[in-house]
Amino acid sequence: MILVVLLYSCFLLDGLFGGVKTDEINVSVMEGGSFTLHTGLTVIHSDDEIEWRFGSNKTRITRIAAGNVTKYDDERFRDRLQLERQTGDLTITNVRQEHSGVYQLNIIISNKKSTMQFGVTVYAPLPVPVIFSDASQCSLSPESSRIVLCSVLNVSHVTLSWLKGMSVLSSISVSNISISLSLPLDVEYQDNNTYSCVINNPVSNQTTHLDITQLCQPCSDCNLCFDTTEAVIRLVVTALMGVAAVAAVVLLVNDIRRVGRAQTIKQ
Repeated sequence: MILVVLLYSCFLLDGLFGGVKTDEINVSVMEGGSFTLHTGLTVIHSDDEIEWRFGSNKTRITRIAAGNVTKYDDERFRDRLQLERQTGDLTITNVRQEHSGVYQLNIIISNKKSTMQFGVTVYAPLPVPVIFSDASQCSLSPESSRIVLCSVLNVSHVTLSWLKGMSVLSSISVSNISISLSLPLDVEYQDNNTYSCVINNPVSNQTTHLDITQLCQPCSDCNLCFDTTEAVIRLVVTALMGVAAVAAVVLLVNDIRRVGRAQTIKQ
């Protein structure tokens, strides 16, 4: 392991001082957290130049030149950017989704320019999975199996899984689009195994355990087998609100287009 680290360090330093562009280094961070991008340098001399850029437009955000630190006026990084004068390491604090992207480091030492790139992905906090089942299954005999659902709303870059103990039974993943996920599980009512529903991304996870003994417990005005009525209502209401919002936007766009066409005809 030490040898691998040493070889990687040698390759990185060779890229820095030999003018070679290194591969992109990927960094994952939770929204609200912080991350540091390292230059690999231990000291910056007065005639060295360090420059950090961000995004597809390669917007300059900060630099060190002639021993002076300059921070450029970019609202996205206001009060969040820290630049280490000794090494040129860049730290961004209290990060948000807008800080996801490619950060480019340009280093000029002894008139030789080198470039490094860092791909940063900021992940939103994960919701707690909601487990529920149709109350109509409560009339089934104890020997019959039940189907339960694990659901989460408005998530992206996640995997939703059912676990039996530590083993994954099934899973579903979503990449860069924000959607709601549901994953069913067929379980025996008298099953003594431990089941849990887990949602995770590269930086965090949330888990809800399935307590089979709580299936079909009596409760007043309860349409679900689990004592999670409020959570499920929130789930359904939020989904309906999302659909209504989309419909409202579509109607607004159509109204604007009709007004535009009417004005064009009048002219």
